[in-house]
Amino acid sequence: MSSRQERPVALITGAAKRVGAEIARALHGAGYDLALHCRQSVEEAHALAQELEARRAASTLVLQAELADLEALPALVDMTVAQFGRLDALINNASAFFPTPVGKATPEQWSELFASNAQAPFFLTQAATPALRASHGAVVNMVDIYAERALAHHPIYVMAKSALLAMTRTLALDLGPEIRVNGVAPGAVMWPSDGKPYDDQQAMLTRTPLQRAGSPHDVASAVLWLLRDAPFVTGQIIRIDGGRSVGI
Repeated sequence: MSSRQERPVALITGAAKRVGAEIARALHGAGYDLALHCRQSVEEAHALAQELEARRAASTLVLQAELADLEALPALVDMTVAQFGRLDALINNASAFFPTPVGKATPEQWSELFASNAQAPFFLTQAATPALRASHGAVVNMVDIYAERALAHHPIYVMAKSALLAMTRTLALDLGPEIRVNGVAPGAVMWPSDGKPYDDQQAMLTRTPLQRAGSPHDVASAVLWLLRDAPFVTGQIIRIDGGRSVGI
């Protein structure tokens, strides 16, 4: 294993659980040191850090912050660089998701969904740009196949993810050639934490060419590929959806 100064460093938002934790495990296994951001899942973040530290000491940093607090975002980058001496990758994974039916949606819901899915990724990327330029690093944004198609009763979420998709393409243009910016758009990979009716799940999988759900590992593998194995790829959205986006 290379020395700490030579190992690449990634900052992952929403890293404590679910897809974020799987991304952390994949990158750590590939030799990355990690800054693991969480909002409320502090215990889970420290448990993940302990798991990874058992494999390689002094390889993680747990950071807690509310991403809607714009003043807190530069500190996440600063603390990561202070701990590890560099930043090679930013994975904007944290995301709020809940329905906002027309007629019942509120400004507070708008603010929460846009804060995590569009506003924070932009301003965190902006804060990370100097460090990423220095390392010729990369940004990976967690988009969604619904950034490009309708999802009933979720108009604000869809709009926020669409903004993130547009940001991915625009920043790839603005931050090149030093920084690559790409997105990963999962389909049926992990159902929302508040559950999804079984019949809805089966109907979605029936419309998926591969006829099955994916896994968080599928998403994590795509993130690692974009960071490590795709030096001529930028401005792209990689759909991890079993072919769902090509169907109806």
